[in-house]
Amino acid sequence: MSETNVSLPDLTGSTAVITGANSGLGLETAKVLARRGARVVLAVRDTAKGEEAAREVEGEADVRRLDLADLASVREFADGWKGDLALLINNAGLMAVPEGRTRDGFETQFGVNHLGHFALTNLLLPHVTGRVVTVSSGMHRAVNRIDFDNPNLEGRYTPYRAYGQSKLANLLFTLELQRRLDAADSSVLATAAHPGYAATNLQGRTGKPLEDRFMGVLNRIVAQSAAAGALPTVYAATQDVPGAAFAGPTGLFMNGAPGPSSRSTAAQDPEAARQLWELSEKLTETSFPL
Repeated sequence: MSETNVSLPDLTGSTAVITGANSGLGLETAKVLARRGARVVLAVRDTAKGEEAAREVEGEADVRRLDLADLASVREFADGWKGDLALLINNAGLMAVPEGRTRDGFETQFGVNHLGHFALTNLLLPHVTGRVVTVSSGMHRAVNRIDFDNPNLEGRYTPYRAYGQSKLANLLFTLELQRRLDAADSSVLATAAHPGYAATNLQGRTGKPLEDRFMGVLNRIVAQSAAAGALPTVYAATQDVPGAAFAGPTGLFMNGAPGPSSRSTAAQDPEAARQLWELSEKLTETSFPL
């Protein structure tokens, strides 16, 4: 499977920022976009790893530091941005990690997967000319609501509950972002994607050796490649889709060619999306700029 599953436009002259692009889905997304002529900016916490990854990209690739677990780093990245930005791809994420906190005191998965990207999007949006693509997961179905009273899940934390909440937040964020873009008569689109079951280093960080080994076996036997898993992101970034579209693999077992994907009822709730946005504004001290 390759990018020939979708017809990609010529991206010469455009710039794409991809968070977490030093490996996995982010790096594979960067490779595809660069091959079509885009200048890709690998926004990564570890710039040494980012530079190493950039050498795998056939085309123009820059590396800039961004730590989504630290809102000061997010602001520094955005403050340093100059010029138009065709694509902002909110790809970086953590999955099912032990309980922890970001630099700003947020539960780690909610803080990195959602709040960091929420702040980055608001701060960069005046530069965006094309699309904001946020990578969610089929695991958004693991929860049926955001715990607005306790988003850090204090006393209720489990790794997969927290992951599911963060991935549901990604879809509600996309829904409300598109509503606000429409209200502002902006031509920018907000879309989302999920990779299906793709073998990346996202898995195997639970801190439980037996569970991590089991996930490694599943990666080898069941999962599709990271390159295949990146294609729904590319689809959401480049194809003719409506605002708030959600792309994913269309084959069995969360594999196969990219296309439109379904989402849970909870992920389509406009009131929850509005409530999440207002909470996120308060927590990050950023707001919709248009």
